[in-house]
Amino acid sequence: MRTSVLSLLAAASIVSAQSSVITPAPKVTGNPAGASYVATLPVKEGSPLRGSIQAVTAPDGVGVKFSVSFSGLPSSGGPFMYHLHEKPVTGTNCTSTGAHLDPYKRGETPICDASKPETCQTGDLSGKFGNFTTASFSAEYVDPYSSTDPKSNAFFGNLSFVLHLANKTRIGCANFAAPGAPVPSGSPVPHANGTATLAPSGTPKPTTTPPPQFTGAAVAQVAGSSGALLIAAAAALML
Repeated sequence: MRTSVLSLLAAASIVSAQSSVITPAPKVTGNPAGASYVATLPVKEGSPLRGSIQAVTAPDGVGVKFSVSFSGLPSSGGPFMYHLHEKPVTGTNCTSTGAHLDPYKRGETPICDASKPETCQTGDLSGKFGNFTTASFSAEYVDPYSSTDPKSNAFFGNLSFVLHLANKTRIGCANFAAPGAPVPSGSPVPHANGTATLAPSGTPKPTTTPPPQFTGAAVAQVAGSSGALLIAAAAALML
């Protein structure tokens, strides 16, 4: 019995240690100059919902400049959120896009802290730059943790974005494509280690050297909860 209790306590310590660490996203430098992508919500009969996200390499090559525009949102259901997702849309099925783009395996819990955007999921754009509650919305910003280079694991140009209600219902989605290129049909596309390139000869390869790991207080609370459950179970066995 004593051995079992000690094992549970040890497991609680391990869970706490592992769960309290978030690997922050590195800033992506050397993105190919002029590379751009756009994703536009398809027009659906009877629906006023419209929207697009345009993305272009930031002027200094660090990250991506996003231009976001939505209109025709419902009068209730907000705040509305939008994210880059890990897969392209297949047909009109927004669930086919999978989860948020999250190359560093951060997960959705705890929620993104906008004051520390490097600790958020790469694809959580509204988490980092703000969600909205109005019928129309537009914003422009640079996300230094996204990439326009297909060789980067922060690349999204062959993926999609999804627009959500506050309860996470997916109300719209669209695939990214280079301007003038056919919009992807949703067939699986190699990501981060494919052979496609956008940068001209001589363009620096994006640098994504991971910085030191970040330990967040919010994450520690989650870890503490997991550890507490195991410790409580151990105490019960000792009764």
